[in-house]
Amino acid sequence: MTDSPQPTDIAALVRRIEVLEAEADIRRLQARYMFLCDTPLPEYGVEDDAGRIDRIMALYTEDAVWEGVGEYYEGQFGKAVGAAAIRKHFESFWGEKKDPALLLNCHYLTSEQIQVHGQTAEGQWVHMQPWLFSDGKALLRSSRLNNAFRLEPNGVWKITRTRTENVFIAPLPSGWASDYPSKSVLMK
Repeated sequence: MTDSPQPTDIAALVRRIEVLEAEADIRRLQARYMFLCDTPLPEYGVEDDAGRIDRIMALYTEDAVWEGVGEYYEGQFGKAVGAAAIRKHFESFWGEKKDPALLLNCHYLTSEQIQVHGQTAEGQWVHMQPWLFSDGKALLRSSRLNNAFRLEPNGVWKITRTRTENVFIAPLPSGWASDYPSKSVLMK
């Protein structure tokens, strides 16, 4: 005869599963944010920056904070508190045509650490992103992310804080990338 599980054993297993599911949700949430920040935008059916920004804002809580910290990013990005201020931040980045235009920007996430504390969580990542502009200039940027998340009453995790700190920015030689698309068709 086998011993049946004790209620405390079942409760512990349920909690472990909840943590694993939270980590997976947060991982997808962070990856989605980065995906929506890529250029050209790979999200099928979004033809303008307003649609991109709407989708990004759907990932944030109303009371969220987006901030650049440290000696380089604090002055470059500053701090936006609340959904309206974060939207304005993104509109300043994508809301108008820039010269030179950004042709390529792709985010690569690594060094993930996620800590779940019940209905809240924090996550740290390092990310790299190449940038290519229409005037031929290019750079490679790396940042550390220390972000916070909250499980909303509807059971959906959202971002409550994006905090980014520069690791390095390195100029890349002209022509370092070739054969990049002007528009993504991956999700068609």
